[in-house]
Amino acid sequence: MYRKIDCIKGNNGSFELEGHQVIEEMPLAVKVNGRHALTAMISPDMLREFVIGFLFTEGIIKDADEIESIKIEGTDAGVLTKSPFKILVSKKTVLSGCGGSMSYLDIAKLPEIESELTLDSETVRNSVKETLDSKLHVLTGGIHVVGLYDANGKVCVVEDIGRHNALDKIIGYALEKGIDLSSTYIICSGRISSEMVRKCLAANIPVIASRGATTTLAVDIARSRGLTIVGFVRSKKMNVYSWGKRITDIPVSVSESLLEDEKQESQTK
Repeated sequence: MYRKIDCIKGNNGSFELEGHQVIEEMPLAVKVNGRHALTAMISPDMLREFVIGFLFTEGIIKDADEIESIKIEGTDAGVLTKSPFKILVSKKTVLSGCGGSMSYLDIAKLPEIESELTLDSETVRNSVKETLDSKLHVLTGGIHVVGLYDANGKVCVVEDIGRHNALDKIIGYALEKGIDLSSTYIICSGRISSEMVRKCLAANIPVIASRGATTTLAVDIARSRGLTIVGFVRSKKMNVYSWGKRITDIPVSVSESLLEDEKQESQTK
């Protein structure tokens, strides 16, 4: 996941040649039924899980059982599906900078969350703290972390140069393990973007929380489709931007006020 590389380190006007641990990045070209589907810039682990998760969140497969085989050799991955004529219309490039845009999509056509999951704010805070306690991040300073949790605690934590990649790996892992994602929630490092929200909707994951910020488009989508976004989870603080009724210790009057605000905003759009 990382390699020690020589560099010149400067400190208070003094410069010395030293080594520093640098996170690895590689291209992964994926072909689906012989057609080039995407090239992802990715960390070199859990590549199989990434391929499964990406194909699922892009709607190319409906579950892991639709995959006939996955063959990964170096920087190339070949996938055969049981529906050989189902291929991508256009190929994509997924950059390590977590780029992505949903502004052209019709929000009303995105899936709605169907889940009975509820959890309290202390559980969210503890999960964020546990997930972001990453030795690799401390060592390299260049990694995103995504954790999958359920009522029993941590299910899986994945680290990758791209948080979108990490989320796809998490989803792919869950699909192969037969995990009911409607009973889980996601903890992530960095910004909660519209693309992260879209992937949660595709997988029917009802809650996503982060120590970082979110975006207006992510909130608009989440409010419309039933996803709970929790941002700026730090110490005793947090911001709940949508569907606050899933956080059990929020007073009903407060969560209903947010819900009313969501309804009014949706009517003006």
